[in-house]
Amino acid sequence: MTTKEMPLVLERCAIRNWRMDDGAPLAKHANNRKIWLGLRDLFPHPYTIDHANEFLRRALAAKPATSFCIDIDGLAVGGIGIRIGEDVHRYTAELGYWLSEDFWGHGITSEAVPAFSNYCFENFPLHRIYAEPYANNPASARVLEKAGFVLEGRLKNNVFKDEQILDSLLYAKTK
Repeated sequence: MTTKEMPLVLERCAIRNWRMDDGAPLAKHANNRKIWLGLRDLFPHPYTIDHANEFLRRALAAKPATSFCIDIDGLAVGGIGIRIGEDVHRYTAELGYWLSEDFWGHGITSEAVPAFSNYCFENFPLHRIYAEPYANNPASARVLEKAGFVLEGRLKNNVFKDEQILDSLLYAKTK
């Protein structure tokens, strides 16, 4: 499968392919407990330069690329990507994203999520993109709503994060 070349240049940021020289800014911006609290445990905390370099090696080797950098002024300050389903879920993908706390509240993810979702629908054989923010993260839920995702349900006691059982919310956008 060939996909349209990145970057997507938006008003507040760009979404582009990761580069190996993104390691230092990635480690700097990802090493934040508040970010980790909103993500899966696969995203380590503390986040070291070794974690960043290992992630970049995997992201750059993936074909097709499904994980991208959120770039502001030439620096990696966040990430956005999809995990494409398999078997009967092969036309479905899960969306994930994070942004450096330095840039929260500036509309960056509200701009990036709809642009990236559109890119994914245009470049992958997807009929559905979904996301599962934790119920204690209303900012992420609002980003999804503004991007046209619809709340499909609340998944009770669905995740264990930071020694707590949490609900998650199921949001989806269909083609």
